[in-house]
Amino acid sequence: DSLTNLPNRTWLIEHLKIVLEKAKQDKDYQFALLFFDCDNFKIVNDSLGHLVGDHLLKELARRLKNSLPATGFLSRIGGDEFTILLTPIANIQTAIDLATEIQAQFNQPFQLEAREIYLTASIGIVLGNSEYEQPEQILRNADIAMYKAKELGKSRYQIFNQEMHSKAVERLQLEVDLRQAIKKQELLLYYQPIISLKTGYLSGFETLVRWQHSTNGMVFPDKFIPIAEETGLIIPMGNWILKQACRQMKTWQEKYPQQTPLTINVNVSVQQFSYSNLIEEIKAILAETGLSPASLKLEITESAIMENAESANKILQQLRDLDIKICIDDFGTGYSSLSYLHHFPIDNLKIDRLFINQINTAQENSKIA
Repeated sequence: DSLTNLPNRTWLIEHLKIVLEKAKQDKDYQFALLFFDCDNFKIVNDSLGHLVGDHLLKELARRLKNSLPATGFLSRIGGDEFTILLTPIANIQTAIDLATEIQAQFNQPFQLEAREIYLTASIGIVLGNSEYEQPEQILRNADIAMYKAKELGKSRYQIFNQEMHSKAVERLQLEVDLRQAIKKQELLLYYQPIISLKTGYLSGFETLVRWQHSTNGMVFPDKFIPIAEETGLIIPMGNWILKQACRQMKTWQEKYPQQTPLTINVNVSVQQFSYSNLIEEIKAILAETGLSPASLKLEITESAIMENAESANKILQQLRDLDIKICIDDFGTGYSSLSYLHHFPIDNLKIDRLFINQINTAQENSKIA
C-alpha cells in the first residue's frame, strides 16, 4: 500500500491461501481474521480535507502495528479498512483479546500537529479453519461481521456466525426484488383513518406502504424501507407513494365532497427531504393529480430536520408557501425538545407511540398527558 507501506489486499489474499493450505493439512490448525473499519471516517475527510485524512491513516497504521502480536499480520485493504491475520491460534479468545486491546487504544486521541482527533472502529472477527475453500470467503465473512458491529452501534466487535451470512444473502435478494417491486406493482398503499378529537369526524388519512412480495407474501416497512434508504431507491419509491396517495385523495374528495376537504398524510424520508429536486417533484405531482396543496400533509422526522437545521428551515418554508402542511413524526425519539419548534414552520406534532402506548397504565406516562 503506497500510503501506509503496509501489505495490501492482494498480499492478504495470497497469504490466506497459504494459511488455508496449512489448515487443509492439519485439521486442528486454526487462524483468525480481524476486519477493521473506522466509524465515520468520512467526516474527517469532509471537514478537515483528504491530506489530514491521509495523515490520520498513517498514524492509525502505526498504532495498529504497535498492537500486533508476534503471529499477527497487518494489511490495509482500502480506504480506512484494515485487517489483522492471526495465525495460528488455539481458540477465538486470542482474537477477542486483541480486538478489545485495540479498541481500548482508540480511546486515546490521535495527535495531528496541534489537533486532537478521536476515532472509533467497528471490528469483524472470523475464525478460519479447514472448512473454508477460498480466501475470499473468509474476507467476506469478516466484512459481514464488521457491518453487524456497525449495525449494533459501532465501536465494538462482532464474531461471524452463519446466521449473519444467511441474513446478508437474504438482504441482497430483497434489494434485487425491491428494484422490481414498483414495476411489478407489488407495492400497496393502505390508508389509516385520522379522526378529529374535536369533532369526532373523519378528517383525513395517513398513507402506509406495504410490499406484497410474489413469493414471500406481505413484507412490512421495517424490512424494506432501510434497504430502500441505503440504496437510494427511496427517492423513486417515495415519489410513487406521494403520487398514488395524492391521486387517491383527489378521487375521494370528488366522490365524497364535504365542507372541509379531507387531507392525506405522506411520510418523507431523510433522503427525500435532502433531495435537491424535492420541491419541484411535489409541485409536479400536485399539478398532475389535481390535489390542492392544502390537502397534503408531509410527515418529517426530527432527525431529518435537525441534520441540517438551516437548510431544513428553507425547505419547510418553501413547502408552507405552497400551502402544504408539515407534521413532525415520531416526536420524542430524537431531539425531543419543544424549544426548537418555534424556529420552524410546523403545523402538527405526532407523539411517538413509546409515550402513549401505556398512557393509561403507567403513572409517569399519564403525567406527560
